[in-house]
Amino acid sequence: MIGPEFLAVAALDVLSETAAHAVDVKGRTILLCLQAGKVFAISARCSHADQELTCGAVRNGWISCPAHGARFDLATGEPLNPPATTPIMTYPVRISGGMVEVAV
Repeated sequence: MIGPEFLAVAALDVLSETAAHAVDVKGRTILLCLQAGKVFAISARCSHADQELTCGAVRNGWISCPAHGARFDLATGEPLNPPATTPIMTYPVRISGGMVEVAV
């Protein structure tokens, strides 16, 4: 069985603990978020109102939607508070040679 295809999308040293970093992976905008030394890859769109999450606050393992304040768990994509009720997509991540690789 063949596993997922990981693609190098950004250097690890460009990521910040306080902001999301947007990358394009096969036509999808994905956000990379660094929290407590771990990298997460999530959808760039809020599931509540299809708003951009790129400028959302990144803290304590979650990202918030700047439009309505919904927060999403970076590891699972699960909404943590209303108005969002549907999870956002998350993607497998690995680090190789100082590069962040994401599988879509």
